Amino acid sequence: MASTVTAPATPASVRRAPAARPRPNRNQRGWIFVAPFLIVFGLTFIAPIVYSIQLSLFREQLFFGGTTFVGLDNYAAAFGDAKFWEAFGRVLRFLAVQVPVMLLLALIAALAIDSARLHAAGMFRIVIFLPYAVPSVVATLMWGFMYGDLFGLAADLNKLFGAEVVQPLSDRWMLTSIGNIVTWEFIGYNMLIFYSALRVVPQERYEAAAIDGAGQFRIVRSIKLPALRGALVIATIFSIIGSFQLFNEPNLLRPLAPNVITSHYMPNVYAYNLSFEGQQYNYSATVAIVMGVLTAVVAYLVQLRGARREA
Repeated sequence: MASTVTAPATPASVRRAPAARPRPNRNQRGWIFVAPFLIVFGLTFIAPIVYSIQLSLFREQLFFGGTTFVGLDNYAAAFGDAKFWEAFGRVLRFLAVQVPVMLLLALIAALAIDSARLHAAGMFRIVIFLPYAVPSVVATLMWGFMYGDLFGLAADLNKLFGAEVVQPLSDRWMLTSIGNIVTWEFIGYNMLIFYSALRVVPQERYEAAAIDGAGQFRIVRSIKLPALRGALVIATIFSIIGSFQLFNEPNLLRPLAPNVITSHYMPNVYAYNLSFEGQQYNYSATVAIVMGVLTAVVAYLVQLRGARREA
């Protein structure tokens, strides 16, 4: 009878372990971390721009139905549109006055808070910044109530003097009234940018200036203002972009002054009314793209000038 030889049992500890999954390298881990942002960025920023460009290349035909590819005809019409250039010129006049005034007031507030000579500086900083926390729609409705000719503060002042002394919603003062709202909203935001830039100035510079006998005005001119150049460029660019995007204030004040704020009062108002009132979606997308390109060009020129001054 033949005997059979059995192999010894393999202990569980020496059994072959399953192959480990390869771990992603650093580059792959980086893409994994930024993937959620890239997805949201693509869906909320890139996709609307691509869709707007696609819309701008077509035109809806009323008689034949459907849309027809027209190439750059919509852009040619936009560059020859008198209403668009009227709105663009108006927003240029607005930012040429409002932006310097707002930045100057914000700069004065930041210097006052940083001087350590202002009592209750923390409370003062909160009070100036607080309007920025108010939504622009709420702020415009609040100021619109005060601007009203038949109600609010302006109407009360006119009744007090027995004449139309204050007319914030007139054609002459409308841009000033809108500029007042925007300044009230964003002066605290820009003040915080300037104040943050002042807080990183080395204390040794102030001590050296004090030893040399420099006064407060000399310190502001020789130390603080040069340190604020970068912050001034950033605040200016943000303010210019915000001015070109002006929409809520004129659109909400339009029912109070329909004869002053027209459907093409500002470029964004014009694009909005073309789309939602005129049903001209293709031409509205064209106006929005042209306005975006012009805004980017102006912002780039301001940044380039600021970089040259710093250099």
